[in-house]
Amino acid sequence: MKSTVSLQVDTDILLQLIEQLRRLGGAQDVSEAITAAIAFWLDQGTEDPPVRPVAEPAYPRGYQWKSLFLPEGTILRSWSYGEHNYACVEGDRIIHQGRAVSPNQFAQSFARSTRNAWSDLFVRRPGDKQFKLARHLRRELAEQETKAAQVTIAAPPSDGVSAMLAALLTHARAVATPTTPTTPAVEPSAAEPPPAVEPPPAPCRDSTPAPRWDLPERRQFRYRIEDVAFD
Repeated sequence: MKSTVSLQVDTDILLQLIEQLRRLGGAQDVSEAITAAIAFWLDQGTEDPPVRPVAEPAYPRGYQWKSLFLPEGTILRSWSYGEHNYACVEGDRIIHQGRAVSPNQFAQSFARSTRNAWSDLFVRRPGDKQFKLARHLRRELAEQETKAAQVTIAAPPSDGVSAMLAALLTHARAVATPTTPTTPAVEPSAAEPPPAVEPPPAPCRDSTPAPRWDLPERRQFRYRIEDVAFD
């Protein structure tokens, strides 16, 4: 035998239930209808809840300074004549004293000479513990991009097209920087002395007399002009 308890039901809900039972032509026992409705609701609660579509994350707002991105909340600081000057990234702009400026304009605000914003401004992004010079941040970003490119090139290709492109790239680099093969030098052994180099033989002189070699000397018959000059 099932036990029952009394529950308080809103009067309007109870009247709507009775009217619904009358239209459907079902049993007129209100208690059974309420018990069946509660059982149906409990069965529906055991199923997995419907998956709600996840909203795409909002695009981070900030100021794009050349290759360096300054997210919203970034603080820029400059030093001019004994005091610091500050600007803040709000939305997509850099705000200094209530007006939007560029990094170069902010660096020149209190300077009496031309300044390089990369070497003059210090940056502290949300999450940074301290200020860093802007050009140091730019250099770190360039090093990270170089390492990422090296990893991408060194990674094995996943398909035939990638393998072909990698082979073409390797061939192009080899053609651009040709290497000259060198013959490795062989060091002489310490135990064996180097072989002696013999001098080449002297050429033999031809002693065969030339034609008319036996004629008498000309000076016995006439003088030369130079002999007359010094006689």
